Amino acid sequence: MTWPMVFGVLSLMSFQLIDSAFIAQLGVLPLAAQGFTLPIGQLIIGVQVGLGIATTSVISIALGANQEKYSKQLGGLVLALGGVGTAVICLLLYLIRHPLLEMLGATADVMPIIDTYWIVWLLSSWVGAVLYFLYSVCRANGNTMLPGIMMVVTSILNLAFDPLFIFYFDMGIHGAAVATILAFGLGALYVVYRIAPKNYYSFDWKDLDLIKSIKSLFNIMMPAMTSQLMPPLAAMLSTKLLASFGTAAVAAWALGSRYEFFAIVAVLALTMSMPPMIGRYVGAKQADNIIKLVKVATAFIIISQLVIALITLAVSGGLSSLMTAEDNVEKILNMHLIIVPFSLAPLGVCILLVSVSNALGKPMRALLVSSLRLFLFFLPCLYAGAHFGGIQGLFYGAAIGNTLAGIFAWVAYQNTINKLQKMERLALHFHIQF
Repeated sequence: MTWPMVFGVLSLMSFQLIDSAFIAQLGVLPLAAQGFTLPIGQLIIGVQVGLGIATTSVISIALGANQEKYSKQLGGLVLALGGVGTAVICLLLYLIRHPLLEMLGATADVMPIIDTYWIVWLLSSWVGAVLYFLYSVCRANGNTMLPGIMMVVTSILNLAFDPLFIFYFDMGIHGAAVATILAFGLGALYVVYRIAPKNYYSFDWKDLDLIKSIKSLFNIMMPAMTSQLMPPLAAMLSTKLLASFGTAAVAAWALGSRYEFFAIVAVLALTMSMPPMIGRYVGAKQADNIIKLVKVATAFIIISQLVIALITLAVSGGLSSLMTAEDNVEKILNMHLIIVPFSLAPLGVCILLVSVSNALGKPMRALLVSSLRLFLFFLPCLYAGAHFGGIQGLFYGAAIGNTLAGIFAWVAYQNTINKLQKMERLALHFHIQF
């Protein structure tokens, strides 16, 4: 079930990276304009993922209890709540765009571009959210093949549409958003066409307890969403700091962040595939197997991410020139690619262990690790690095913050697993005695 989604996630990462690469050819101001949308985009994605996790949980439980009609009603409820809720969020973000962008540090020269781009980009975000909720309903019903394939297809469509609308129709940065709207829109229409006969969703809610159903979704959604919303908050604070170094720094950070997402796709794959296995080991009281599994996964992450970092170091000059045509952006991006990727190994370990904590039934421990990663390690180190070393120090600060977060996550995991082993030994002791 995991591999289709792995290829899907990989294609989405490529999607975002290619989008940024095309926009980079337009100059530093359009790329900076896209950079200012990055933290807001993460905010919208945080809401999507929170509801998506709740969707998978609640619908799969209903199906497990043979409540097929209820599962279909929940599917319809998720699509309605997600579509309307995201539309309201996008509308609010449009209405408060000026104070929000000023808070992020947008300068007067980039504001006119963002002002016209904002509404088209928000529409593309809404279409993407609707498609994501359709994917969530599919996954909840055990269908990961269709979402995985469609993620690849929509990425290919976007790759084809981007140069067409950006350059051929001379729409500039607006063309990138239009390309996304068309790619995601066509994807959403096809998914609806494929799943409608399967009755994955229903809008017949006559006998549905709406309040109870919405509450069951929100009980799971809120903790998950809280965890997902912390990165965009940290991204907003990071963007504000980057803005103090100029629009070129914001543009380079946006490109570097896209590359980082692409580089850790193997880590994201593990966070999807390991929790079911860990859950089974927890149920069977086999903590030793959990330890072995996590050790193997951690070793894989450290080795693979160090290899990626070395490759990135070797090709950083050519890669940065390929990703942007602006000399000042290229120089800063090259600095990012040389320094930060070496910290993706401990960052990957931290991300994995947050997923493991959730699988061990310790969501608050996972939330704590996620919070401290950003607000105790990453952001303070980022600001300290910028203060003492300028833009280069900022990148070293990011790398140090990621490394400290990985170490802390490992210590927290060891504490959790030791307690689990102790509980197993006590249970075995009482079983033998009685």
